[in-house]
Amino acid sequence: MDRACGLVIVAALTTGMIAWTADAAALDHAPYGTTQGGEAVEIYTLTNDHGLRVRFLSYGGVITEIAAPDREGRLDNIVLGLRSLRAYETLPGHFGAIIGRYANRIGGAQFALNGQNYHLIANNGANTLHGGPDALDRRVWTVSPVTVPDGVAATLSYVSPDGDQNFPGTLTIRVTYTLINDDALQISYIASSDKDTVVNFTNHSYFNLAGNGSGPVTDQLLLVNADRYTPTGRDQIPTGEIAPVEGTPLDFRQMTPIGARLNSAFQQMVYARGYDHNFVLNKPPGGGVSFAARAYDPRSGRIVDCFTSEPGVQLYTSNAMDGSLVGSSGTTYRQTEGFTLETQHFPDSPNKPNFPSTELKPGQEFRSTTIFRFATDTPLPPLPH
Repeated sequence: MDRACGLVIVAALTTGMIAWTADAAALDHAPYGTTQGGEAVEIYTLTNDHGLRVRFLSYGGVITEIAAPDREGRLDNIVLGLRSLRAYETLPGHFGAIIGRYANRIGGAQFALNGQNYHLIANNGANTLHGGPDALDRRVWTVSPVTVPDGVAATLSYVSPDGDQNFPGTLTIRVTYTLINDDALQISYIASSDKDTVVNFTNHSYFNLAGNGSGPVTDQLLLVNADRYTPTGRDQIPTGEIAPVEGTPLDFRQMTPIGARLNSAFQQMVYARGYDHNFVLNKPPGGGVSFAARAYDPRSGRIVDCFTSEPGVQLYTSNAMDGSLVGSSGTTYRQTEGFTLETQHFPDSPNKPNFPSTELKPGQEFRSTTIFRFATDTPLPPLPH
């Protein structure tokens, strides 16, 4: 334990859990199991002054639980998850994980950088999805407590070697989860490389504001602060066009039920079998962290507001879930069981010169911040600007 962090270690012998505490907020951890490769995995619990709770694994940084209150103050887990470490290792879905080195798709599983072609590992038809088949969501990260003035935090660290999943450069990554006493979860990414490379990170949590296992999210309302999106071809690789959402099922500029246009025959919806689209966020001059989206569940009164420094957000309505997965709720997961708000750079940016660049050079530092702020409709907070 690093004494400089100024935290107190409390051992709870009856549970085998260790707690790093700072005032009322706390960071606890306990054994979660051992990977098939023999690496020990722990589960960490962040709790803020108001009792809001976030749990995550050292395996993939997987967020297994966000326990948020409804309008009556009842806590429920509002993210989907799996039932065991073995399930996270072997089943698809990327539930709650840190996604990288490159979130979303790279077309043809290749890209060119400085005149050199890099051939990645195809794991989504002919394309590379979320960094490849053995990417950062399937690695055990080192977790360290961090002292913050208004909440509780932990940093996950990992060094991805040169050539990992065929990406160039040794990439050093730090991802910090901060649970703020203002009932917000901040996810901050920092990365550096010793060679020119491309990076794109996100978190792949599936939200269901009515609670994990409560059924479809079709009646939950969504607003996305985006006038445009990036259309794709049949293979869901962007065409390079940036098109208006107006007049399409992708227009979420006003609060709209997620399921209102889910079965539209609009070609983009047919390609994705629902929503699986990158929205081009309306960003203020100068960039920085700005409002991206709001989701609201009228049944429970829960609200999540999303803010990010990223230029895009991918809305995905769990289209591949077909009832074959049993979740941590003990129920089967089907399409529309949850939705993602994957803040990120655009898909296939290394092959699309008109998209914001994802290149990272030696001596530079990649930085990205996303904040999920939790509230209820008592009273309904005004929309952020």
